[in-house]
Amino acid sequence: MSLLSSLPAADIYRTTGEGTLPSAFAVSELATASFAAVGQELARYMAAANLSPTSPEITVDHRLASLWYRYSFKPDGWQMPSLWDAIAGDYRASDGWIRLHTNLPHHRAAALKVLGTQADRDVVSQALRSWTIADLESAVVAQGGVAAAMRSRAEWLDHPQGRAVSRDPLISWQNPRRIILRDRPAATAERPLAGLRVLDLTRVLAGPVSTRTLAGFGADVLRIDPPGWDEPGVIPDISLGKGCAYLDLKSTEGLTHLQDLLSQADVFIHGYRPGALEALGLSKAKRDELAPNRVEVTLDAYGWQGPWATRRGFDSLVQMSAGIAHAGMEWANADKPTPLPVQALDHATGYLMAAAVLSALAEAASGNSIMHAHLSLARSAELLAILGKTDTGQGAITANQSDYCEETEQSGWGPGHRLKPALTIGQTVMRWDLPAPQLGTSEPTWP
Repeated sequence: MSLLSSLPAADIYRTTGEGTLPSAFAVSELATASFAAVGQELARYMAAANLSPTSPEITVDHRLASLWYRYSFKPDGWQMPSLWDAIAGDYRASDGWIRLHTNLPHHRAAALKVLGTQADRDVVSQALRSWTIADLESAVVAQGGVAAAMRSRAEWLDHPQGRAVSRDPLISWQNPRRIILRDRPAATAERPLAGLRVLDLTRVLAGPVSTRTLAGFGADVLRIDPPGWDEPGVIPDISLGKGCAYLDLKSTEGLTHLQDLLSQADVFIHGYRPGALEALGLSKAKRDELAPNRVEVTLDAYGWQGPWATRRGFDSLVQMSAGIAHAGMEWANADKPTPLPVQALDHATGYLMAAAVLSALAEAASGNSIMHAHLSLARSAELLAILGKTDTGQGAITANQSDYCEETEQSGWGPGHRLKPALTIGQTVMRWDLPAPQLGTSEPTWP
């Protein structure tokens, strides 16, 4: 069995393009290597499925890979909504720095309830001064919110959750079983995933990156969200190539409909924390009953074992917890947390999730057993922490007009241009059959 377990060796792919995303960490190198992982596993799948007669050359544009880690869509004549809520950000408490993540209304309400303040940044900042970072972090989490105290790398590695994450493999493969892949006569070397049904129950940002990647090779991706859900700052970036529908999974009708969709899916990708699917009535036994031949890949924020395994989290919070923002502060000689220049943990985990799907498909097409893949943002942080930097001698990477496709994309918000693909596998080039839609604009049905 050769399911994906690490980044690919540098000699299995060709790199073009130069530059770097300035950071204490090897962010651009991680971007290139994560794209290469997708290319490696897609090439393996194409060979196993008899879609490619020879070993295709895998090429990653280092510059474009770095840009895809930032934002892939440039509006034409209009502006994107802000990525961040007005209260979100880093604050100095009595004994250090803490980050509040308040983009979602219930997370914002939780933080304000703990602090006992109105939604005013100056008032919040003043209220925080009387808290220790450990007490505030615990109180916000207990209230159902999300927050992260800034720790050094040494503090994180000595923390019970840091120790648990350090013992995790990059991709944890579990529950071996044999599956039978559904025939997909539309699949070709140019569109190797054509007809592959991918049920997407993920939200910002890693999971949607994974399903956007699969859509780029022809997969039919159907994203399901609760009615009224929106992520206005990021959806134009990550809904590319997908159908996006609403279903109320807390209703009997909505859950029954989801189960019907799952029974017809080839791939199930979700971002539920341990125990959350079971609470919905979708235990592993139920999923096996509904979709015995599915490939399943999932992620969480802080890993799948340890005291924080069920803790909510986002890229920016894991950077604070795992010592990345602290190391960046020392590298930049700054007096405040210095995060990565992009949300690299999200993007890296997303591309690795897509590569894990392809790895499982390749094994199944070869007649081998597969397993479910578990990934986490915190484990991707450990990967980044040990990855070596390469000084290309080039300047910082910033997007210019030549980095974007000439064709106009008519997104659900207005026209714009998408970055050129960063990855090619022989004659197979990423392209998307559908522009980025707004959430809830599709029917919850397979094409």
